[in-house]
Amino acid sequence: MTTPQDADVPATPVLMSDASTSHLPIPTGFVELPSVGPAGFNTLCGPIWIKAESDSLVGGFRVEQRHCNPSGNCHGGMIATFCDLHLAMAAIFQARLAVFLIPTINLSVDYLAPTLIGAWVEARAEIAKITRGMVFVNEIVMADGEPVARANAIYKIPSADITREGITPRDTGAFLREWLQR
Repeated sequence: MTTPQDADVPATPVLMSDASTSHLPIPTGFVELPSVGPAGFNTLCGPIWIKAESDSLVGGFRVEQRHCNPSGNCHGGMIATFCDLHLAMAAIFQARLAVFLIPTINLSVDYLAPTLIGAWVEARAEIAKITRGMVFVNEIVMADGEPVARANAIYKIPSADITREGITPRDTGAFLREWLQR
């Protein structure tokens, strides 16, 4: 017996890479966010693009099929990942924190509207407060100029960079400022 839900399921699974958005341009001034450490999770969801505007670090990405849920909208997990990555990098960059990375203490994302495949997603972070050990930062995420999410995060400012085997700590904010001036 076929149910109405079965009728909507294709007989052959659709691969996530079937629909390409590679023909859509990246806005002027953006460069790909370089890896600041060994390749890992961030390379799976990228590329993430950045540009400097005054003392701010603007971040963005183009929604690809692999970022979408079955309804064709950008998955909330991708938007949360983008927010966590961008807010942390922007906090390091904008506050000129001389650290390698800042661990997430809390991330809150409010989803305001669906984000369609092919949309350009962009965010500008604002630092709300910096204490001796934490930075509080927020942003509105826009897709093709329309607000689609609001994110707030708290990050731990490490007292000293932790050295792990295979990872060379660096001042990520200085590295990004240098990268953007190329």
